[in-house]
Amino acid sequence: MALVHKFLSSAYIFRKCLKPGVSSCPFLGNRFADYCSSSLQKPVAAPGKTSSQRNTEGDLQGHHQREVALDITSPEEKPEVSFDKAIKDEIKNHCRRLKDDIVNYWIGPEGRPLHEVLLEQAKVVWQFRGKEDLDKWMVTSDKTIGGRSEVFLKMGKNNQSALLYGTLSSEAPKDGESGRSGYCAMISRIPRGPFERKRSYDWSQFNTLYLRVRGDGRPWMVNIRQDTDIIQRKNQIYSYFMFTRGGPYWQEVKIPFSKFFFSNQGRIRDAQYQLLLDKISSVGFTLADKVDGPFFLEIDFIGVFADPAHTEEFAYENSPELNPRLFK
Repeated sequence: MALVHKFLSSAYIFRKCLKPGVSSCPFLGNRFADYCSSSLQKPVAAPGKTSSQRNTEGDLQGHHQREVALDITSPEEKPEVSFDKAIKDEIKNHCRRLKDDIVNYWIGPEGRPLHEVLLEQAKVVWQFRGKEDLDKWMVTSDKTIGGRSEVFLKMGKNNQSALLYGTLSSEAPKDGESGRSGYCAMISRIPRGPFERKRSYDWSQFNTLYLRVRGDGRPWMVNIRQDTDIIQRKNQIYSYFMFTRGGPYWQEVKIPFSKFFFSNQGRIRDAQYQLLLDKISSVGFTLADKVDGPFFLEIDFIGVFADPAHTEEFAYENSPELNPRLFK
């Protein structure tokens, strides 16, 4: 911080030394000083102006001179932008958020009583009713590797939904390295707590992902990423299919968490692990059906649901409990 103040003080001293009439600058030489001094000189009136115009211009120049004199800041004065105050305000904001997290932890999740949370059967995690809801998501496509697909995200009609649309192109980039292309995705941003600490969603009391969408008949991949402390699982996600119907009608999609299969970098693994529902970091939607052309997906809300009729814990046989040889 002392270095920042020293830099600002030096900048104001340097600004003061470049006043008109200074013949040289000890840092950048005579030409730069002459250029700065000439650029700061007052404009000269044209000889063809009338006397009234000269008087008016002289009054304006005198007023401008007074404003410039007031604008000059001495090196001893503090700069207008206080980095100390900005940093203190930022620390106070994070400390307030940390206090809210601690208080909410003792009261209950999200500051609600614990008995209300335990009796909750459905919960809306994301809904789209304004721009601040869109800011919780980001979109990406194969353009990051040189592809031609395009994807956009905007608010739907009457600000009651999110519209994901664009054009899918499976043409491989001509870089001599990538042999395949053609995907577009929408991914939720990882929630952040005080001091930019990563947070995760706890869905351990629910067993089903619940969505209300309207599509164009294309199949989508619903991806769930879990936040773990294991470095090897950085690119590992859980996925399942979502088949949309074309037409003007909305559809409610319910996907049990037990159906999500384990994959790494787009490849399904032989050894399947169960999804940890108390460590969810993000949810995403990916289109990669190799059908070139426009697409759209409209989303009303994304939530979780506790379905009492669903009792399955894990749908795949290649698990540590059923096939321990794969996990040795």
